[in-house]
Amino acid sequence: MQSRTQQTYVGIHNDLHGGMTPIGGIIKDAWVFELIPETETCEGWATAQIQVLHDKVNAAWDQYGLRVSNLPPEIRERHTRIHDQAIEKARSMGWVPGRDSDAEME
Repeated sequence: MQSRTQQTYVGIHNDLHGGMTPIGGIIKDAWVFELIPETETCEGWATAQIQVLHDKVNAAWDQYGLRVSNLPPEIRERHTRIHDQAIEKARSMGWVPGRDSDAEME
């Protein structure tokens, strides 16, 4: 069994409901802020790499007061596109908002 520090991420497209998880949210927001290309799924990334990305995403959001309405139009449009596509895909996979945990863990 791998220790927590050795675990790697499965990638947003292999994650629960296409990435409707906390890590998936980090990746989608990293795409929004162009911290990583939209082709980057983060598959195989170590926990430490995800944490660094999380910190960068938080710093980007801090510039806009953590509010979508404060984003410049270009970034707001990218946010809407990325998150709307993710929601549509997740719903097609059986995702129900508010129930984004693994059913086996309940």
